[in-house]
Formats: sequence, C-alpha cells, structure tokens
Amino acid sequence: MMRIAVTYEDGQVFQHFGHTEMFKVYDVENGKVSDSQVVDTNGQGHGALAGVLKALKVDALICGGIGGGARAALDASGIKLYGGVSGSADGAVEALLKGELSFDPEARCDHHDHHGEGHSCGGHEGGHSCGHHEGGHFCGE
Repeated sequence: MMRIAVTYEDGQVFQHFGHTEMFKVYDVENGKVSDSQVVDTNGQGHGALAGVLKALKVDALICGGIGGGARAALDASGIKLYGGVSGSADGAVEALLKGELSFDPEARCDHHDHHGEGHSCGGHEGGHSCGHHEGGHFCGE
C-alpha cells in the first residue's frame, strides 16, 4: 500500500504547505485509491507538518508552494514531494497514479530568497500571501 497526502482546501490543492489546515490522505492499493480521509493539522505549521505527515505514514505529498525548511523536513522523513501543483486534489492524485501529474520539482516558496522573474508560489490569487515575509514582501507580487 502507498499513502499520498495533498494540501487540501475546498476540494483543491491548497497553495502553501506551511499554512495548510487540512490534508486529504489517500490510500492506494494496486494503483487505485482504496480509501481517503481529510485530516486536520490541528494548528501545526511549516516544519511541524512534516512530523504530522510522518505520523500518518505518508509516502508522498502533493502541494502548491513550499519553503526550503519544509522541503528539508520532508526529505529527512523520506516523503516524496510533488510541488507546484494546482487544481482538484482528487484529480492530482489520479494524474499521479497514471504517471501524468504535471509538477515542478523546483517548486518553492522560500521566504528568504530574492523574488525575481519566473518566481511562483503555486499561483496565489487575490493578494493571498504565502507567509510572513520580512519587509512586507509577499510571494506573488
């Protein structure tokens, strides 16, 4: 069995790992989803979320933007990351199982790097910030 978690909000892939309030967790057997459940993060954030996923025995994570510290925590926990994904959570899992998921292996939302051309934090809309940036600068600006 394989277990996949998706940052989750209203059926969609939530766009910032460190601020997700829920994961939808999918159990996969023989290449098909056999069960799924929505799990509350109980207010855990950023690096602590890797511990939540490890406790849930998750093998892979699908998310939008993710910071460097969280990436390192996932790596240390042996959780495979599929970042830069948007759209339907269920659709993303189905695409992953078919080997058709469009993801960005370099997807990041690093709070300390320079935000230059081509920067993406998973496509924030409506001025949604992806964290507490110094100097009031938010990803997506």
